[in-house]
Amino acid sequence: MLQEISPNEFHNEFEDRVPKDTDYVVAFNDEKLLMNKDLPVTVSDCKKVGTPVLQYLIRIDDTAFYLLENSDDYLDTNYQWESIRFIRGYEPQWMGYALITCIQLARWYDHRRYCGKCGTPMVKSKIERAMVCPHCKTIEYPKICPAVIVGVTDGDRILVSRYAGREYKKYALLAGFMEIGEDFEMTIRREVMEEVGLKVKNITYYKSQPWAFSDTVLAGFFCQLDGLDQIQLDEDELQEAEFLHREDLPENKDDISLTAQMMEAFRTKTYPMYEKWEE
Repeated sequence: MLQEISPNEFHNEFEDRVPKDTDYVVAFNDEKLLMNKDLPVTVSDCKKVGTPVLQYLIRIDDTAFYLLENSDDYLDTNYQWESIRFIRGYEPQWMGYALITCIQLARWYDHRRYCGKCGTPMVKSKIERAMVCPHCKTIEYPKICPAVIVGVTDGDRILVSRYAGREYKKYALLAGFMEIGEDFEMTIRREVMEEVGLKVKNITYYKSQPWAFSDTVLAGFFCQLDGLDQIQLDEDELQEAEFLHREDLPENKDDISLTAQMMEAFRTKTYPMYEKWEE
């Protein structure tokens, strides 16, 4: 999956670092990233244009990434503003993972300029990654939304769907955000019932994944159909949903996402519950 970048190491600790000219800069504006050909701009690149105002974000090994806080000063340069959609298949993978993680933090900094309680401009904490209100002392931490990916199985069949009104048109598993007061199992039962009108049982954890494209941490589960397979489609959420036999699933060589990996694990009989549920 996208976050699996070994032997490289991801570091999100809050650090007080001095930028090096070779460090990378995340200049983020209107869902676009400033690139120098095939690479994000560096501190050195930014210095050639003006005086960059930088905020440390993360590092991969000893390569640091900084947020360009005055990105509006760089809208008219010889560098290129590219849509962040390229990141999903970007190589090397560690760079793509770093960039989308930095973009998640960039969005959070941008959306936390003012205190949600009293309206006072927020300031950055000097001891942790947080925004602090100097007036009422409210503290805001990075936004992370928990959500589930659900592989609903029925023998050698698995429930797949296509989203309604989205650019992504490939098969996907059911998914949804957690609501207040729910545990994962409650979320799964509610989401499956809301989207396809089915009941499930034997909910079993598989894997998790940070998915910065939607400020989310995903928890993947397999479960079994409990009862009839008569789908009642929520057309506001899904374009279609159906049970596919294992041999009818397309081979998925893209294991960047958790949903793709779960579908391929079901197709190849490599998911942990296979022997218990199907043998």
